Amino acid sequence: MPAEPSPHLAEGDIAPTFTLPRDGDAEVSLSDYAGRSVVLYFYPRDDTPGCTTEALDFTAAVADFTAAGAVVLGVSKDPVTKHDKFVAKRDLGIALLSDEHGDVCERYGVWAEKQMYGKTFHGIQRTTFLIGPDGKIAQVWRKVKVPGHVDAVLAAARRL
Repeated sequence: MPAEPSPHLAEGDIAPTFTLPRDGDAEVSLSDYAGRSVVLYFYPRDDTPGCTTEALDFTAAVADFTAAGAVVLGVSKDPVTKHDKFVAKRDLGIALLSDEHGDVCERYGVWAEKQMYGKTFHGIQRTTFLIGPDGKIAQVWRKVKVPGHVDAVLAAARRL
């Protein structure tokens, strides 16, 4: 089980680098997008109601993010095989990265203690980071509520 989350990253911090496997049997590194804005969103699990809505909302807005000079990357601890099924089932147009060991989740401080139905457990806290073309975190949304979230992230990406 991963340790407690690292201190929260804040606006102006350099985004931690990473290389992770993604759906479609490829790898993605943050450095692949040097000079571009990156929307890096962490979500708990593939094909659950909130995570599906969030992925579909980001997919629907992918052309708008591209026009704003941003790429959208989703990250969960689900394995690539599960990402592949999720992408195919929901016809998603965004890259889903697999952080099975939780290293990137820890570096971004999204692995946290959560409560549901009176039980305490550790999991990914739904969080989005907008990383500017300079590699610095431009904005952070923690404990994301899905409705309206993509619109807020898109508005921020357009301001960069």
